[in-house]
Amino acid sequence: MSELQEYKCPCCNGSVKFDSTLQKMKCPYCDAEFEMSALQSLDEDINSAPEENMSWESVTSSDWGEERTDGLRSYVCQSCGGEIIADETTGASECPYCGNPVIMKGKFSGELRPDLIIPFKYDKEAAVAALKRHYAGKKLLPKAFRDQNRIEEVKGVYVPFWLFDADADANIRYKATKIRTWDEGDFECKETEYFSVIRAGGISFENVSVNGSSKLAAQLTESIEPFDVSAAVDFQTAFLSGYLADKYDITAEQSEPRANERIKRSTEQEFRNTVDGYDTVNEENTSICLENGRVRYALYPIWILSTNWNGERYTFAMNGQTGKFVGDLPMDKGAFFGWLFGLTGIIGAVVFLICFLLWLI
Repeated sequence: MSELQEYKCPCCNGSVKFDSTLQKMKCPYCDAEFEMSALQSLDEDINSAPEENMSWESVTSSDWGEERTDGLRSYVCQSCGGEIIADETTGASECPYCGNPVIMKGKFSGELRPDLIIPFKYDKEAAVAALKRHYAGKKLLPKAFRDQNRIEEVKGVYVPFWLFDADADANIRYKATKIRTWDEGDFECKETEYFSVIRAGGISFENVSVNGSSKLAAQLTESIEPFDVSAAVDFQTAFLSGYLADKYDITAEQSEPRANERIKRSTEQEFRNTVDGYDTVNEENTSICLENGRVRYALYPIWILSTNWNGERYTFAMNGQTGKFVGDLPMDKGAFFGWLFGLTGIIGAVVFLICFLLWLI
């Protein structure tokens, strides 16, 4: 005995049945009616949608090689575990992430050599000035933090990033409605039309960046994006002179879910922008397949200050290419409550004045 085909209502997802009186398919739950041919067409579109496939080829960067690591030294911070690379002229330093003092030891022997590097465009003085501007106008910032903060200890660090390129083929189905309302006598009438909207096509992505260092939160590094990768150059160790370079501790394979998430979100947003003319639009199914995927390893320039104050760690970051600056600041609780009580008093006075005027009227 063959299995019976069951059709779902596009409006409420209930099982629809054939109504012999109407000679149509009808949903017993929401009373929506459909032509048989329309449901068959929808079912064919659903069944023909490709399965989602977001896989990547492995990274092909070469090893640094002994000839490329001459003059480089590395250290592992005993406090936070960060592995930092610097030129041989750096004898002692401070971990840019936790501020722990360190001494450079042994010759660096790395794994993958970066494909690209974006040179620093803004110097240390610009980073210090940006931090001071970040403080400006913050009335709730504790004065002690502002005065005692070690702003001279800003570090220029080349942070590892994985760059993902891919062509995305997407097939996305939406449930959309058009709603019409009108009055008939004492009654308000409402008519809702339901539509199945399908969008299919391709979109290319280049240089989708994913932070390869666990020491810097992805939220922090993504907040100072974008970086102009068109200004990147082939990696040379000479660019590390005078700066530190963090070695990746998040592999390309471990970064794939984040890259897929960013690609999927951007694809869905771009396709959604093409669906207009409806009162409501809800995404029902998304299928995205990646082709021609490629992963590269790059170093991005970031100025970092990590400082401890009252037992809390505060990390600031500035895009060394564009100058964009971000970072959380502590709050003076005394000043906050003074401001809150002052605001409450003002609001109370305004409410009292309004009530008094209404009483007079």
